[in-house]
Amino acid sequence: MAADSAEQFCVAEERSGHCAVVDGNFLYVWGGYVSIEENEVYLPNDELWIYEMDSGLWTMHLMEGELPTSMSGSCGASINGKLYIFGGFDDKGYSNRLYYVNLRTKNGTYRWKKITNFKGQPPTPRDKLSCWVYKDRLIYFGGYGCRKHNELSDCFDVHDAFWEGQIFWGWHNDVHVFDTTTQTWSQPAIRGGDPPQPRAAHTCAVLGNKGYIFGGRVLQTRMNDLHCLNLDTWTWSGRINISGEKPKDRSWHTLTPIGDDRLFLFGGLSSDNVPLSDGWIHSITTNGWKQLTHLPKSRPRLWHTACLGKEGEVMVFGGSKDDLHFMDTGHCSDLLIFQTQPYSLLRLCLDCIGKNATLLKNQIPCLPSKLLQQVLKKITFWAAVSHRQEKKAETERQCQLNTT
Repeated sequence: MAADSAEQFCVAEERSGHCAVVDGNFLYVWGGYVSIEENEVYLPNDELWIYEMDSGLWTMHLMEGELPTSMSGSCGASINGKLYIFGGFDDKGYSNRLYYVNLRTKNGTYRWKKITNFKGQPPTPRDKLSCWVYKDRLIYFGGYGCRKHNELSDCFDVHDAFWEGQIFWGWHNDVHVFDTTTQTWSQPAIRGGDPPQPRAAHTCAVLGNKGYIFGGRVLQTRMNDLHCLNLDTWTWSGRINISGEKPKDRSWHTLTPIGDDRLFLFGGLSSDNVPLSDGWIHSITTNGWKQLTHLPKSRPRLWHTACLGKEGEVMVFGGSKDDLHFMDTGHCSDLLIFQTQPYSLLRLCLDCIGKNATLLKNQIPCLPSKLLQQVLKKITFWAAVSHRQEKKAETERQCQLNTT
């Protein structure tokens, strides 16, 4: 294939511990790290990878402004076309800095801004936390990080301590709110219910006015408990009693809201350190989990990202297929797409034309101009899919030749 075609069909670099959000018709990916010769290497802080859903094409854009440091374990979320990045871990330790970038730029320039003129007190430095987005507010929960002796409280489980500097490391279960309209940090007064144990590498999702939490790790324990926080009244549900079977304990997984009353759980690392490839749907109405049986068993992921597409599909990008604690080499760059509801008739028709473009090459130019533009993007989409599949098959053949 020509060099320009290969460049056109490039993908975002493999990574774990990155941030990803969807805004409009695009998936945006920033940060994370890879392993090179057993060293953790943070990916460039001035690169924003953008995936267009209709064409299936990736592009990389250089960023400007007050750049965050290159980090992993930051928490990314989008509100009104802005990507916010909070926390994370870099070569100097844990962060509690907050940055944002406008994704709906008019001139194609993506410029980071560090938020320094805020009111209130931000959370202590941490990574592997999660976030709910509700009413133009970023609501953060948990994470692993460090505190000074005078910052210790019931919301913090100590893991290790450096006594000389009176610095303590551990897990959190505190809740912090950043109001993007007033640039104000606050800690809401929890008005009732039992909060979840402190944890990190858990996952959060919003349905209506409820913020859900599933799993995560504290000390050597991984969990499979489900909790929710009412984001209007600030009351915890306590551990939600589930009817029927449920997912096993895990950390580094994702939970994605699909529809009005369902949550899609995927992947993670189990209590016995096995990378997971299972998918589950939790129904709020029935208060039960249902395992998806048709998912491939050969595509485990942990410390990946999952975002909801415009037709209910869940787009999983990056992450690792290895246990990061023991064999940190399996970072991924492929995009797994899980269809959680039937596609629209228009989408099915466009896909059909795109897949059979060679057979229909004489009829396609006769389409109305608006429809033609959509069809041409679908043709590009399926050409990109075909190219990546061929490239992957060739790589696998080369690996087999090298091992024999």
